[in-house]
Amino acid sequence: MAFQGSLKELPLPDIIQLVSVSGKTGVFILTTSSHRGEIYLRDGEIVHSVVGDVQGEEAVYQLAIWQEGDFVFNPGVANDVRTIKKSNTNLLMEAARRIDEWQVLSKRIPSTGLVPIFTNQSSSTSISFTPNEWAVICKIDERRSIEDLAAVLDISAFEVCKLLYGLVTANLVELKEPIGSLQTDRLQKMSPVELASIAQVIQEQARELLVNHEKLTELEATTHRTRIEMESGRGFDAVLDMIRSLEQVVSSALGPNQSRAFLERVNQQLSS
Repeated sequence: MAFQGSLKELPLPDIIQLVSVSGKTGVFILTTSSHRGEIYLRDGEIVHSVVGDVQGEEAVYQLAIWQEGDFVFNPGVANDVRTIKKSNTNLLMEAARRIDEWQVLSKRIPSTGLVPIFTNQSSSTSISFTPNEWAVICKIDERRSIEDLAAVLDISAFEVCKLLYGLVTANLVELKEPIGSLQTDRLQKMSPVELASIAQVIQEQARELLVNHEKLTELEATTHRTRIEMESGRGFDAVLDMIRSLEQVVSSALGPNQSRAFLERVNQQLSS
């Protein structure tokens, strides 16, 4: 019989411990709205795990810090692959340690799907960085998410978060929602006049969503800032920053569904 539930109710190490003590063979399948991971047990021992392109111990640790989602344990499902040799005790102790550490990190970095963006303060601040921090800084292009940076640097997203934590705390880097699959190629080819025109259309779309809402003042502030930045020659980057800012305003005012709908409307404008 399958064993299932919500990760909000029980942390992953506790869930695995409940099943492993019975010496069962099977697979844990963990899912969120956009991710899926698997952890295989053989006679109660964790032998393999995978999430995305990550396998082995690191996959278990990444799954352990999921704070929401669903799990199901399907008994009797075997896997001949073995990527984990560490004992359950040591593996779950490390997973629990990372959960504790993630509770601290997540106060500044709530999701590994966010995109690191340099702040204005970063260009006028003199500070020394460690080699690992420099490695992350050099790969920030204001489009890659934390997960993308982890893949490029060939380290875990958890390690990237640890390196970003100090930068975010020092207000050198801020985190933005990803702008998804926007047609930025066309945007890059636009003239200053075309950029100004598309910016105005996008602003009007956001304004229609926020009509009579108190967040409308934030929209107007973003619009004013974008106009100044475009006049200074930032053009393409100013419009991208504007889209990110407006998406956050819509999200905070109306929720994630409306913010996704806003980005879809923006994409339609960019692809038409």
